[in-house]
Amino acid sequence: MTLHEGSNDTPQGDAEPLLSEEEFAEEVRALVADEAPQVFALVEEYGERLNGWIAAWGMAFDDHVEVVSVNGALRMTFDSIADVQRRFSRRGKIRLVWAAGGEPAFQRR
Repeated sequence: MTLHEGSNDTPQGDAEPLLSEEEFAEEVRALVADEAPQVFALVEEYGERLNGWIAAWGMAFDDHVEVVSVNGALRMTFDSIADVQRRFSRRGKIRLVWAAGGEPAFQRR
């Protein structure tokens, strides 16, 4: 998505700004808020609530999910949060925890 639909072209020459600095800053903030991925952690549990640690961090986008292990050795792309949970649950008890708390504002496939 761009600030102005259909305006992916880089301005050429001495084109005049379409917005004031304040208006443009607000448009940029709104764009980032609308497009920001939802951040989550995959917390591996040891024993029956004896201990736990973050095994990986993830970002859920509208059309895919990116996961990176804490040590950076593993990077994976998934189609959905459900795919992430299936894959990582093979390691043991894994909790998916949304960084902002609660569930994401959107539903994943």
